[in-house]
Amino acid sequence: MTPLLAFIGVVAMIPVVLWLVRRAGGVRAGQRGLLNLVDTLSVSPSQRVVVVSLQQGGTERWLVLGVGGESITPIATLDAPPSVPLDVQNPQAPTVAQMISRWRGEQPTGGPHAR
Repeated sequence: MTPLLAFIGVVAMIPVVLWLVRRAGGVRAGQRGLLNLVDTLSVSPSQRVVVVSLQQGGTERWLVLGVGGESITPIATLDAPPSVPLDVQNPQAPTVAQMISRWRGEQPTGGPHAR
């Protein structure tokens, strides 16, 4: 009987934990805010280059930032492209497509990531 009560207790706590996480701001259910992370690149263990999307009214700008241990340095401000290339949205997509092609016995397509 004790395992059954423990299971019921865990199941009953799930909605409470989800409510607490949403209230703390940990989850944005499909909601885009003013700032959104586009991509990041590690330059060293303590330094990164980060691209952040900034929504201002109907326009979108990209901020390229250098992020170090104790500072953030603006590098560039760019107009956001009309659509984000697939390589940026999902960097594993070309590799996965190549693996599927190899599995099917097809030849590589000769794209930028073809080997």
